Amino acid sequence: MQVRAAIVSELHGPWLTETIEIDEPHANEVKVKMSFAGLCHSDEHVRSGDMVPGSDLVQLLTGHSSMFPVIGGHEGAGIVESVGENVTTIKEGDHVAVSFVPSCGRCEYCASGRQYLCDLGAYTLMGPMISDGTWRHHFGDVDLNRMCQLGTFSEYIVVNEASLIRIDPWYDLRAAALISCGLSTGFGSAVSRGGVKPGDTVAVIGCGGVGSGAIQGAAHAGARAVIAIDTNQSKIDRALKIGATHGCPTTLEAAFGILPELTSGKNCDVTIITVGVLTGELIEQARSITAKGGVVVTVSIAPYDQTTVDLNLFMFAMLNQELRGTIFGSESPRVQIPRLLRLHHEGKLHVDDLITKEYGLDDVQQGYDDLESGENLRGVIRF
Repeated sequence: MQVRAAIVSELHGPWLTETIEIDEPHANEVKVKMSFAGLCHSDEHVRSGDMVPGSDLVQLLTGHSSMFPVIGGHEGAGIVESVGENVTTIKEGDHVAVSFVPSCGRCEYCASGRQYLCDLGAYTLMGPMISDGTWRHHFGDVDLNRMCQLGTFSEYIVVNEASLIRIDPWYDLRAAALISCGLSTGFGSAVSRGGVKPGDTVAVIGCGGVGSGAIQGAAHAGARAVIAIDTNQSKIDRALKIGATHGCPTTLEAAFGILPELTSGKNCDVTIITVGVLTGELIEQARSITAKGGVVVTVSIAPYDQTTVDLNLFMFAMLNQELRGTIFGSESPRVQIPRLLRLHHEGKLHVDDLITKEYGLDDVQQGYDDLESGENLRGVIRF
């Protein structure tokens, strides 16, 4: 079947819409007609090389010397077109949200309620189908990788059943697309991984799509104050409308202009980093505005080979602080996505007013240019 998809063919190359070939689903696989796909910054990490591992690992996972070309997109929602053999949880016509973290339901992590750490996650960045190790997406004679085993920048996708979550048909598919990754990750980073409690003071560094989820998660958890920190004033202004109580452009201003009076010098109980690209110096900046016994949660993606971190180890130990990583906000996608969709359906979660602009499939590069320039808080592809 020929479909149109936005792919990047080389490191630092542009997003281009091409006609590709996709095969029908095999056993345990599903074909989905996409309705919406979110323009999440993580896809740009592939194009820039931040999420591209060394050639030896690429060869091991894919059998090829490069992960390019690759279909972008790991946020999205659509309607099931057809299913392969042995698919038991989804049928033709179902509405589904994708999940960049598959959940097999059988490994130790799934069985213990930590589906966000499913062993199948080792195969999601690149490679053939996790069902049987063969390929379904082709560009001429070349097999196509797909971002997170999904590739939602395509009119149709063929994915493993474990990467899809059935949602009730009355939920909004556009909201489901954004909740499928960024908003869920941010929300969980505050509520689950950060452990925000009623009365806490929280700082969110980076107020884009993921940060907007963290701000709302902190507010829902009962934080008395949520400080939105971003160099883009328009993002601060938006954050103040969805749950933030204060805003400023730097952690330095938060440290000396807001926190002394707000917390009587105690600082933040939880600090969450949700910037576009995580760099080592941000860790110490976040720690420096965190209270004794407080928690720093890193949500942002750093370059694949970054190993250096700025951290005052003396203060880190003496203040009994914690540094925590998180994937998908440390929540099960099969629980979190329907939960947040219900909140949105009931008017208790901001999604629609976070969308700056809708784009067509031919405009993926423009969407990311707008994101880079600060014009976009969240862009969405409408199919």
